Amino acid sequence: MKSSSEEPVPLHEEFIYCCGAATHVLKCGPWKDLSKDESKNLPRLLFMIIPGNPGLAGYYRTFIQALYCGLNQQYPVWVVSHAGHCKPPSGMEMVEDTDIKELEDVFGLNGQVEHKLNFLKKNVSKDIKLVLIAHSIGCYITLEMMKRASELQVLRSVLLFPTIERIAQSPQGKLMTPLLCKLRYVLYMPVYLLSFLPEGVKASLVRFALRGMKTCDESSITTSVNLFSVDCIANILYMASQEMIKVVERDSTTIKQNLKKLIFYYGTGDSWCPQHYYDEIKMDFPDGDIRLCEKGLRHAFVLDASKEMAAMITDWLQDDLTKL
Repeated sequence: MKSSSEEPVPLHEEFIYCCGAATHVLKCGPWKDLSKDESKNLPRLLFMIIPGNPGLAGYYRTFIQALYCGLNQQYPVWVVSHAGHCKPPSGMEMVEDTDIKELEDVFGLNGQVEHKLNFLKKNVSKDIKLVLIAHSIGCYITLEMMKRASELQVLRSVLLFPTIERIAQSPQGKLMTPLLCKLRYVLYMPVYLLSFLPEGVKASLVRFALRGMKTCDESSITTSVNLFSVDCIANILYMASQEMIKVVERDSTTIKQNLKKLIFYYGTGDSWCPQHYYDEIKMDFPDGDIRLCEKGLRHAFVLDASKEMAAMITDWLQDDLTKL
């Protein structure tokens, strides 16, 4: 597999309104519009990334480039940010200036599910098959998408480090739930004050925060600078507070109905979905493709292991792709 440094990868960037909320989209490959079939050259398959939280598209830049190259540049690979998980460019507001409200609570967990379904409806032809690659809370969103829109032509859903149950009871959830549900507003003032710092100083603060990592993806550092935006961080924390409250029971019914389409990948030292969650789902679904990480990858794999993860996924999907 060629790395993005050896071969230039076509990458198209858009800021759009989806469900009235600012949305950042990164599209890997020459295909910019998959909603029309005028050219008769639409691909048969779209790889779409559903992010974790923070759901900034930039965190997945290296990942989608590596995935696109690993797929021999045959299929488009897109990542769609969560609604409001971006810093809109100058002249664009976080919420569209219109009297028509497309969706109640678009920044909440339910709103984020509808946001992705709306994006697909408006931007991707119904004839195109989908491979959904979800990360963390994106896995919950993906299962909800499959539950609510059974008409989607999902070939496979790859669920990475899936936070699909009992988040508040996880080691990290126990620590973060009081902060997210009761004290998150306290965080807004320091973020607001830090937002006035020069961009270079912000980047230095991010590097300092990530100093414990041996290698860190440069795109993760530049993306993290967006977290100094109060509007962006408010949307991130609001969604996270809902995750702690709403993601309780695993949706075993939807998993059972779609088991042959699902690949689960759990971490061994993941404090958001501990290993006994893996043990339990493996016991409940012995025929499922449910894997445990043997490489020691962190939950936030996009910080330092995007290329490694992309290589694994392309390997997992070889059989599916040869049958197309």
